Order: sequence, then C-alpha cells, then structure tokens
Amino acid sequence: MSDVLDLTCELIARSSVTPDDAGCQQLIAARLRAAGFACEHLRFGEVDNLWATHGDGDGPTLVLLGHTDVVPPGPREAWSSDPFVPDIRDGVLYGRGAADMKGSVAAFVVAAERFVAAHPEHPGRLALLLTSDEEGDAIDGVRKVADVFRERGERIDWCITGEPSSKQRLGDLLRVGRRGSLSATLAVRGVQGHVAYPDKARNPLHLALPALAELAGRAWDEGYETFPPTSLQISNIHAGTGASNVIPGELQVSFNLRYNPHWDAERLVEACEGVLSSHGLDFDIRWHRSGEPFFTPEGPLRAAAREVLARFGGGAPEESTGGGTSDARFIAPLGAHCIEVGPVNASIHKVDEHVRVADLEALPDLYLALIERLLAQETTPRS
Repeated sequence: MSDVLDLTCELIARSSVTPDDAGCQQLIAARLRAAGFACEHLRFGEVDNLWATHGDGDGPTLVLLGHTDVVPPGPREAWSSDPFVPDIRDGVLYGRGAADMKGSVAAFVVAAERFVAAHPEHPGRLALLLTSDEEGDAIDGVRKVADVFRERGERIDWCITGEPSSKQRLGDLLRVGRRGSLSATLAVRGVQGHVAYPDKARNPLHLALPALAELAGRAWDEGYETFPPTSLQISNIHAGTGASNVIPGELQVSFNLRYNPHWDAERLVEACEGVLSSHGLDFDIRWHRSGEPFFTPEGPLRAAAREVLARFGGGAPEESTGGGTSDARFIAPLGAHCIEVGPVNASIHKVDEHVRVADLEALPDLYLALIERLLAQETTPRS
C-alpha cells in the first residue's frame, strides 16, 4: 500500500468517536517529530489537540487544520464491513472517517513530511493543528486552542482545512468561506387553563405564532458576495400536556440562523429579541453561538488554490461558501485567510462511508503543491 493509504487505514482502525482521539494524535506526532516537527499536545477536558510546527517565525505561517474524531457509526449490522476495520473493495476504501476526515489528515502528514524533506530550510512556518472535538460540541477543541493562540500572539496567515469539500471529483470545489450559525431555545410563558374558558387562560401558542411568523418570514438580507441570504429556520415546536382540552402553560421553540457576513451573532440576537419583545411575549431565550461567518477574499491563498485545483481537477473549481460550519471558523478571527479542500463528500456521516483510493493517493500531491506554492516561493502573506 502507499504511505497515505497505509496511514489512513491505521487511523480508521482506531475507534476515535468524539471526543476520544484513541491514540491517533500520538501516532501522528511520532511521525512528525521524526520529520523534524516540534509537537505540543494541548488537552482540555476530554479533548486532545495537537499543534505541530516546522520552521521559524520569519515569514508566513501556513496551518493544515483537521480533526481525528469521527461521528458514531450507527448500527454496525447496517455496514457492509466493520466501520473500524478498513476495507478496500473495487478501488474504494471503506471505514468510518475515510472521507471525514482521516484521509485528509493522513494526506496532510505525508505532504508535510515530503515538504520538509525537500525544503528543510523553507521560509516561514508549516504547522498542523488537529483536534478530537470537531464532530461534537467544539468547545474544548480548536475554539479553545484559538483562545490560547490569541493569548500567545500566534500569527496565522493561511489555513487549509481538509474537510471533504469536493462534489463529484477531487478538486472540483474550493470552499472560500462559511456561514455563521446561531441557535436559540425559546420558552414562551402563558397561563394554563381549560380550552372552554380561554378568557381564564393565556395561550402561549396563540401569543407566539405571530412573532414566529415574523421571524420566519423576514428577509434578513439579499446575500453577500458568494453567500446566500441569511436564513432563520424553526426546527422544533413543543407545547401541551397531551390532553386536547387543556391550554398549555408554556411553549418551547428551537430555531437556527445561518448567516452571512452582513451580520454578527450579537446583532442577530438583538434583532430577534426585539421582535419577540415587540409582540409583548413573556419569554426566556438561550442562545448558542457556533461560530461567526468568514470569507477569504482574493489573495495568495485563494489564487494558489485555484491554480492547484485546476491542475488536479481538470478544470477551474467552483468557489463556494455553502455547507455547514467547520473549525476554520475559529481560526479566521485570528486574522487568517482560510480555505477548505478535501475529498468527495457524498458518503460522509453515512453507513459505508468511503473514499476512492485514487483520490486518496492524489491528496498528498495536491496538498504538497499548495504548500510549495505558498512557502517555497516568494509570496507576500495576506496581500
């Protein structure tokens, strides 16, 4: 087997369901140390994070960002083979994490080893940042590491995240940003009573529905650059005692906003609570800020990625800000330009997750070409 295929299989064989790293980062750190990287293990709570660097601070810093944790496999009997026993069939590697994202992590490691072997005195720093908390709450992973970096004054110029971004073929999509995500759990209080005597009760459903309709129907903006318009989606509504003749005393609602750089979480919170208050509701609301939106404008990173992906993908990549969120949302606020490049995402989080072996074996070359384009040539950071 090739070096990247062998390492990917070793990682898949470790049942690293969030937040358990299952020794993946120790394995990777041993390889990187042998290649000359300085490795620092940052553990917060139950979460393992690895920060590995090569080179000095004289020049730009390029970070390869990934995660070693995976989502649970679900019913193992639904899989064609054991999700934690890598299996190659008809040129395809099956196993949990094959695409999301142990294949990319393995390719990062191999590309980094090859780069420092070929360019031992390269300018700037090449770094890998790995966490075991990307698929979970993302509290003690890159979010916490970014706080440490902020305190240290760590400078990061460019960040390449190995999330599975491709649609049909490797390199056909370049992620240049992501929307922010803001979730709310709303409780609207009323007065419970008999449905035959509504004058003696206050129905929180009747009170809240006009406000919810206003929030759901609002045109928040018209989009931003390549971002779609901001969207508020109600995901759950719950009220009642189970009896058809009882007006409930409380309504619970969950909703989420996916928003572009026209907004930040603070202003969205203010806008939503303003609508609720304007309808005279007696309410409590809890907010969870998953991360702010980020967008990488034209510059050396985006230009290099466009050039490399066109070469590997056989044509110019689609440049997109779609999808959910990624850990790059914690690195971008440090001042870094961020992109996401990885394998085809069709099977991620599914039964029989897989990656084409040919794509996996091309990934180290793709990442190496990006690293060389940014660190082995005269390139001005963040210009």
